[in-house]
This record gives sequence, structure tokens and C-alpha cells, in this order.
Amino acid sequence: MLEKINSPADIKNLQLGEMEILAGEIRKKIIETVSHTGGHLASSLGAVELTLALHYVFDTPRDKIVWDVGHQAYAHKIITGRRERFHTLRQKDGISGFTRREESIYDAFNAGHSSTSISAAAGIAEARCLKGEDFKVIVVIGDGSLTAGMAFEALNWAGDRKKDLIIVLNDNEMSISHNVGALSSYLNRIMTGHKMTKFRTDVKNFLKTIPNIGEQVVKFTRQAEESLKGLFVPGVLFEELGFQYVGPLEGHRLDHLIKNLRNVKELKRPVLVHVVTKKGKGYRFAEEEPSRFHGVGPFNRETGQPLSDGASPPTYTEVFGRTLVQFARENPKIVAITAAMCSGTGLDPFCGELPERFYDVGIAEQHGVTLAAGIAVEGFKPVVAIYSTFLQRAYDQVLHDVCLQNLPVVFVLDRGGIAGEDGATHQGLFDLSYLRSIPNLVVMAPKDENELRHMLKTAVEHSGPVSIRYPRGRGVGVPLEDPPRLLEIGKGEVLKEGKDLVLLAIGSTVYPALSAARQLETEGIHVVVVNCRFVKPLDAELLCSIVATVKRVITVEENVLMGGFGSAVLEMFQERGIRDVAVKRLGIPDVFVEHATQAELRRKYGIDEEGIKEAVRQMISR
Repeated sequence: MLEKINSPADIKNLQLGEMEILAGEIRKKIIETVSHTGGHLASSLGAVELTLALHYVFDTPRDKIVWDVGHQAYAHKIITGRRERFHTLRQKDGISGFTRREESIYDAFNAGHSSTSISAAAGIAEARCLKGEDFKVIVVIGDGSLTAGMAFEALNWAGDRKKDLIIVLNDNEMSISHNVGALSSYLNRIMTGHKMTKFRTDVKNFLKTIPNIGEQVVKFTRQAEESLKGLFVPGVLFEELGFQYVGPLEGHRLDHLIKNLRNVKELKRPVLVHVVTKKGKGYRFAEEEPSRFHGVGPFNRETGQPLSDGASPPTYTEVFGRTLVQFARENPKIVAITAAMCSGTGLDPFCGELPERFYDVGIAEQHGVTLAAGIAVEGFKPVVAIYSTFLQRAYDQVLHDVCLQNLPVVFVLDRGGIAGEDGATHQGLFDLSYLRSIPNLVVMAPKDENELRHMLKTAVEHSGPVSIRYPRGRGVGVPLEDPPRLLEIGKGEVLKEGKDLVLLAIGSTVYPALSAARQLETEGIHVVVVNCRFVKPLDAELLCSIVATVKRVITVEENVLMGGFGSAVLEMFQERGIRDVAVKRLGIPDVFVEHATQAELRRKYGIDEEGIKEAVRQMISR
């Protein structure tokens, strides 16, 4: 069946049984591909029937489907002309793991960060009205994404606007199975049917014409209807926000989905369709462990186990999680906060051992940061673990609620630098720039997993706000010193002496810089290598003393060049009146970095070992 599907038009003439077969083939395709490429498996497996029903009922791409995050959109990609390229998912020059307007006319809005879909769709609906056009706008958002404040802001606004907008809530976690089934589907089909909708409207309009009592009767009728509906469905909140609530519907029953979506399509008002699905549907391992299979690397399809990459060192994430638990055992003031990323940020051990001091705020980074500020005001030491790219969502809270008050909050930024296959929305390439300009905040990055432990010790002992960023993936394999020691704030270390040129490196670029320098030694080029450790404050005394005799400097960072570590070095030289030094900055230029492996991207932007060597040779030759 799947080989015949090149666009949504190809599914519109299928019989129900054929669509069910197609759903199975799509699942097989997704599992086969993701087992090789990695990706967001469980969510996409759970949304296959929903995807087919949406494209079957609605006229895409004229009708616009806006997918939140994009975790659920693999089936959508497969049936919208990308089946033959699906094996390139998240690979260099391949298709994105998220929706991309540049990739297909069926992708109505770019996704990657959660909870943006309702706002975007509301904007598309408003533009439709301004242009005098007539098409449907449909949102698909997960229950996790609905925990974010932005989603509720958009619901509140869109419901009040009363424009034609359909929100499909794909619920794969809420315990509401008793409301799901033939009865619920039947009730909602009746309630949203054309005759019933017209009858209700006609009765209300008639009642309003009755002097004095008409409005009161309408109000009483609505309240009675809501009370009755509340006995069957949990949609009162959405009704109060201005949406007509439909559901819950069985998300894997194509007949129920299609019949209800056809009725909803006829409505001309804000509607929320509540669909209950099973995360990981159709793949036993993903059904049993949906959290582990939310975002996975390559794995063995037969066993569900990750493919071994032959690497033995622990990941930075694991080292952070274990070290924080160690410190928290000794210090009852340490608490941990994350935003729906307990496993992803390495906080599972903390949650398991110290649950009373662990807070998962859901997809609500802004709330999480200000929650930390409130806890810190009362004398505790909050450690906020968030991916670099997601902390961007809470920039104002970091600045206004934490740093302005100089509160001792520790920000631990996982996936700092190049994150790899998740692409432009997930590369943590901006944090050194957006954080170092904030007063009171110490900004640092470890060269390896052992130094991460020292930095975490330093951070929890510091009296003000601190950020630590480290890369995605495994450490370099160095021994872990125990106990970790305090580092002097703002002090770097010289790892190699030289006389021809200085390499100033930060974080994940330190070891490539050191390796490059050692190889250049065989070419007669003698390079100083400095592990700067701190972007803010810089070790100005050390750097100035080195450039007093060595006049060529190359800075290396896994961050955008604009406003980053290299910029900080240039600013420091200017402030100190140092003008006779040649400086070249290596880092990410003024672009958004697309998806590929970390190694491929580091090579592309010249911040791997070979790129550093070539930059040194060029500067020496000049």
C-alpha cells in the first residue's frame, strides 16, 4: 500500500481496511528508519492513524496543518511526498526530524521547540481572514506541550477571537480511558453533527427574541448542557476558554476519527478535538518504555537495545547527574529543577533518591527559572538543568528574576554547542553570547567530564548565579577525581607552552586544540594552548601576560562568533589597550546550523582538529 502513496490525494479513495493496512506499513517504515538514524520514535508511532484521518478529511496543503514540536510528524512526512527520502531522516543533506516549510508545501510552519503551534495557527487564521480566503487551519499538539504557558496564552486569545480554528489535542498520557470508546464517539458525533448544531443555534436565536426571559433561558440551557456534558467528558476548561470541546476520541480507530473530523470540519468556530493515543503504538519496546523511545539513537529493532558505539566513557549528562546527587547528599540546601526533561538532563538518580527536593515543572522553562529564584530567596541552592537551546525561552527570567537579584541559582546547560542531528532548532550555539552580557552571572564550560565535576562543585559553593555548559555525548575518558575540588573563579590554565601562536579554547574545543598543537609541533610550529574555562570573567592577567610575547592568537569556541567567547577576548584586549596582537576567531558564523552528525558539523565549520591546524598554518604563513 505504502508504495502507492505519494501525496495525501492518494489516500482519499482508500477503503477503511486499506487505510488500516497502510497504517501498519507506515509504522514499519518509521521503525526501520529510526532504528538506523535515531529520532523521535514513540510520539510518531502514536500519531499514525490521526495523521491519516487528518489528511483524509482535510484538503491539504490548501488546508493548513500546524504540528507542534514535530515529534509526531514522521507519518505526515511519509505521506506528503517524502517517502523515498525518509531514509535520510536527520542525516546530512537529508530531511529534517521536524516540520520545515523549506522542505515541503505540506509543512505549514517550522517546528522544533514545543508549544508554539496554537499561536502560529491563530496567526495563520487571522491572515486568512484579512485576505478574505476560506481554508481550514488545524493544530496538532501533544498533552505535554499543553503544559507550557505559551499554549494557554494562545488558547485564551484564540478562543476569544471566535475564528474558525481546530485544535487536535493528541493525548497519550492522561488517564481517561473510561471516557474513550463507542459511546463517547457517538455522543460527540451527534453533538457536532450538522443537524444538531443547526438546531441548537436556531433554538438559541429564537429564545433570544423572547422579551425579558429569553437571555436567561439561553444562559440556563447552556449551563445545563455544560453540566450534562461534564458527566461524560473533561472539556469544561476548554469550553470556558471559548472552544467547542469534542472528545475524548480513540486515536487508533480510523472510523471514529474520520466521522468526527468530518463533522468538526463543518463548524465555523474554535474547536478542540481531544484524541487519546498510545505512545509507541505498534512497537512493543516503545509501548513499554515510551520515555526511553521518545528520542533515541540507532537501536536494534529485534531487541530494542541501543547499538553500541564502542565508547566506554560516561556521558556528560550522566556525570552531572551522579555528581549532583553526591553533593545533594552532603548539602540539604541543594534542589534540582527541570522542565519535562528529567531523563534527558540526567536527573533520574536525583529524582529517585531525593524526590522531595526534585521539581519537574513541565514544558515551562520560564516558570522553572523563576521558581528557582523564589527557592533561592529562602536560602536554598537550586540547580536548574535545561538544554541550552531551551533556556533561550527563559532569557528574561534569567536576567530579571535571578541575575538582577544576584541569586545563587546554578544553570546547567546540557547540549551546549553542536547538538547534531536534531538540527537548527536544537543546536546550543547561542548561550555563551546571550548569557555573558548579563551582570552578576559567571559563565563557564569544562574541557572534560572531570572538570565538569570541579565546575559543579564551584558553582554550588558560589554565592551568585552561575551557568555551566557542556556538550552532548560522551566524555573524553579521563579519570574522575574524588572528591571534586573548587576552581578559582575566572582562572584558566596553560596546557601547553609555545612561542609562535596562542590557541585560546573553551569547553569542548580544548582537546581538539591541544591535539592540533601537538601535531603542529612535528611541523616546527610551537603553539601555546590555554584552557580558558571561564567566558566570564576571563582570566585577563593570564591572557595579557601570554600575548606580551606571543603576538598571534586564535580563539576556538563551539558557539556563534557574534558576541561569543572570541568577542569577549577582543573586548578584553581593547579595554587593556592591547593593539599589537593579531586575532582570528574560530566558531560558528552568522548562520543557523542544520542537521548532521556532530563530527560532520565541526569539520564543516573548521572547529575540529583539522580545522584548527589549518587556521594555525594560515596565520603563521601570513
